[in-house]
Amino acid sequence: MNYTSYDVIVVGAGNAALCAALSAQEQGANVLVLERAPQELRGGNSAYAAGGFRMVYHGLEDVQKFVDLSPEEIASSDFEDYTAGQFLDDLGRTTEYRIDPDLAEIFVNRSTDTWQWIRKKGLRFAPSYGFQAFKHEGRYKFFGGLAVEAIGGGRGLMDAEFHAAEMQRITIRYNARATSLLYGRAGVEGVRITVDRADEEIRARAVVLACGGFEANREWRARYLGPGWDLAKVRGTRYNTGDGIRMALEIGAQPCGNWSIAHACACDLNAPEFGDIAVGSNYMKVSYTSGIMLNANGVRFLDEGADIRNYTYAKYGRIILEQPGQSAWQIFDSKVLHLLADAYRFKQVTKVTANTLEELVGKLDGVNKEQALKTIKEFNAAVKQDVPFNPNLKDGRGTTGLTIPKSNWATTIDAPPFEAYAVTCGITFTFGGLKITTKAEVVDIEEKPIPGLYAAGELVGGLFYFNYPGGSGLTSGAVFGRIAGEGAAHFANRAL
Repeated sequence: MNYTSYDVIVVGAGNAALCAALSAQEQGANVLVLERAPQELRGGNSAYAAGGFRMVYHGLEDVQKFVDLSPEEIASSDFEDYTAGQFLDDLGRTTEYRIDPDLAEIFVNRSTDTWQWIRKKGLRFAPSYGFQAFKHEGRYKFFGGLAVEAIGGGRGLMDAEFHAAEMQRITIRYNARATSLLYGRAGVEGVRITVDRADEEIRARAVVLACGGFEANREWRARYLGPGWDLAKVRGTRYNTGDGIRMALEIGAQPCGNWSIAHACACDLNAPEFGDIAVGSNYMKVSYTSGIMLNANGVRFLDEGADIRNYTYAKYGRIILEQPGQSAWQIFDSKVLHLLADAYRFKQVTKVTANTLEELVGKLDGVNKEQALKTIKEFNAAVKQDVPFNPNLKDGRGTTGLTIPKSNWATTIDAPPFEAYAVTCGITFTFGGLKITTKAEVVDIEEKPIPGLYAAGELVGGLFYFNYPGGSGLTSGAVFGRIAGEGAAHFANRAL
């Protein structure tokens, strides 16, 4: 059935957007989803995600509410607990305690319930073996607050959510770019869109903006993030150009959050300018904790073992961008190759192999060979050989005497074959966006909710500053998407 007006319009079609649409539909609203991308590229940044998500859980009992485990998996796995307090601590620590405390509390306390709600929509999950848990001394121990992931990664997550939306007969329009909000005395009254270069107005009683940040907008990256950011690769969709943020600011919405920083990680040097949906997250290269990274000068430039990967990878892309040539090489020996993520075994990878260190550094394009060899040998000599290695926790096996230490997981690079992977900065999403209330209402400069306007997902500001705990993006999108959809539906009912 086609409508000329709707109760709720959701702008965007990623995880946050579809959670908003499904939530609004549950409240009896007639919902339209506007997806700027064509159908084959639908799903926003969520379709490019690895699929892991952060939530509160209490050991095996809670994990089994999401996944079916075999007796062998139960016997060999340590899930332990990830409490609300730990979740809040991680959010506070990684954002240097700038995160909005009210949003953080809702984010954490509704995380598990929200994923259980999504599971009832048909999404299937699996334990995140091999990425969030390594087999060490015969056992898997999950680390960093992530234990479960969507089967099929981000693409599997989005396929399941689209199926749920279609089963509920939620209308989805593709190739529909929202260009401005219709705004009157009563508040937001709909959306103006462009389809096939023709303008169209669609009326609605409430609008949810969930169409991502501005990471795919090269000009905005240079303007807000600073020099050099126009050279970064975009890990996800090419369609996140800041439209939702711009439309809201044009009617007086209040900007919020960390506009000069973004989630950015190590990405294959020769990855395309924008993400490839068929490849998904495989261009991401974040197993650096098992090796070392060298820049073009042949020196290390960060502590690869400063913390568990989930708490460093989203800020290390920025540091790689600051290196000569905006690039680096990740180096590993045969002792740790089994610890590398599946993305390192992907065929579209910039990689060199060698049987000697001299041969290896000779193959590192653009790198000072003499200094690189010296750096590796100095690193080998500095490793604390008497401390046991354990990839599942901060093991304290570091280095001594180096200007830049490696604090954990330091192993000598001396067992051939050696492998090296060329990486650059891959931006995932921007942290600056719109200010919302705990009900996901967008507020104006006077802190008053703009009637009929809600927001969720990566265009919400105030959640992430400086850094980001892995798996938080999908969870924040789901939690606030669900809240936004419910709020929009209730507002639409009151507007009748």
